[in-house]
Amino acid sequence: MNILLLAGAFNSLTQRVYVELSDRGHTVAVEHSCEEGALRDALERHRPALIVAPMLKEAIPEQVWSAHTCLIVHPGPLGDRGPSSLDWAVQEGVDQWGVTVLRANAEMDAGDVWASVSCSLPQVGKSDLYRNEVSDAALEAVLLAVERFASGTFVPRSQSDPDEGITVTARPCLRQETRRIDWAADSTETVARKLRSADSQPGVLDDLLGAQWFLHGGHPEDALTGAPGDVLATRAGAICRATRDGAVWIPRLRPRRVPGQPPTFSLPATTALGERLPPVPELPFPLDGTPDGRRTWTDIHYREHGDTGFLGFSFPGGAMSTTHCRRLLAAYRYACTRPTSVLVLGGGRDFFSNGIHLNVIEAAPDPAAESWANINAIDDVVQAILTTTDRYVISALGGNAAAGGVMLALAADEVWCRTGVVLNPHYRRMGLYGSEYWTYSLPRRVGASVAEQLTERALPVSAATGQRLGLVDRLFDTGPGEFAGQVGEFAARLAAMPSTMTRIAAKKAERDAAEAAKPLAAYREEELSRMRQIFDDPGRPYHALRRAFVHKV
Repeated sequence: MNILLLAGAFNSLTQRVYVELSDRGHTVAVEHSCEEGALRDALERHRPALIVAPMLKEAIPEQVWSAHTCLIVHPGPLGDRGPSSLDWAVQEGVDQWGVTVLRANAEMDAGDVWASVSCSLPQVGKSDLYRNEVSDAALEAVLLAVERFASGTFVPRSQSDPDEGITVTARPCLRQETRRIDWAADSTETVARKLRSADSQPGVLDDLLGAQWFLHGGHPEDALTGAPGDVLATRAGAICRATRDGAVWIPRLRPRRVPGQPPTFSLPATTALGERLPPVPELPFPLDGTPDGRRTWTDIHYREHGDTGFLGFSFPGGAMSTTHCRRLLAAYRYACTRPTSVLVLGGGRDFFSNGIHLNVIEAAPDPAAESWANINAIDDVVQAILTTTDRYVISALGGNAAAGGVMLALAADEVWCRTGVVLNPHYRRMGLYGSEYWTYSLPRRVGASVAEQLTERALPVSAATGQRLGLVDRLFDTGPGEFAGQVGEFAARLAAMPSTMTRIAAKKAERDAAEAAKPLAAYREEELSRMRQIFDDPGRPYHALRRAFVHKV
């Protein structure tokens, strides 16, 4: 079937729907504009049998929805209406939610229902939920709706028919006055929920250290206390602020936009504050420490179970700055000193990695120099993984990966993915040639021809397609919350297999043979020479594309 995806952006959910429908044999096209002329052109080009809108920022024109079946994906349960559905659910601490697919009509979210699927809402950030539990439910609902449409016999449920028994709950846009934190009165739980409900967009507007900021992300802290609202400490770029009964860690800040100035963007909190930051202690959390039942936050952690080590990391938005990469490299080197035979990287429920940190680069005094420092820092991490020959290394992707993040994963001996993961193994859409030893790792896995197709077409692939192509070695058909546990079980079995020690013993000979054929340093030099030309030329598309991406233009 010809299906047109109508989406305000090619975001994570749109990509998930795109790759899964494509995997099932549908011909899928994407249109980003709801402007009537653009839509008319798209309809002429693609002649879709069905239009699906995974994410919209504007209404579909009546001339389109009245003439074509247009299915809207609404991130709320049956009967829920409003533009801030998921935000309200997270802020109010709802633990069960859903996704509804309904037909577009003249009233927002009021059309006939084609499918509705429930999902759980664990206590994590809205964007994490959106990419995981909500994405899983949305995909199930979309596939069901497409199947029902193709049957030609399904009769959707009318929300206006009393016999259908649908209770309608309409909510307004969740505005900043409702999100606002009262540091003296709100509990840590309340503050954390408000922050989680706005963690990516729009953030929570607040006054801090003489300026106004949008706060992004929030993680409870039980051990630190102070005057409500005060900054108590820093850790790995985040700040810790006191609540009335505890504290919260806030990883990112975004300054409020000044009228007439470009849109602002989020940065690690300490970077954003700069000289405004008071002299508070930096409190690093032990890499292999345990919180002893108390809640805290850290972005890199290590643990062991028998002969298996687990090096977890979770950076906001999957972006890895120069500092992130250097800290991760130090943690990796520590993990490699431990007496384990299997080392698992990642394993978390959200982004694995999206490569270099474009926001930090954009904010740097010299973006070209910071781009160069960042790409070398992530290359150092990849090199360390590629040259590890005394243990078996697994990249465990519970969440999406893109660009250098995919190539980071490919440096391991095996790549394990949750089935809901979307991979973007390319750099071209950011105007980059790429590094992270991709010219070695990618052809080694998929062959030169497929590597060229992936990097030139610059389109996402599902985890299942990734396995078929050779990017992925093992799939886990599990929910986001169960992925880490299943990875742990499989890793323990792998460590106990006698054949694993044989494979480890063979790694050094294989690496020596590959090095003799062409040294890793040569791949790196060739890639970085191309990247240096891009970074140092202000006229290259990378700089304009980076600015547009960061400023959301």
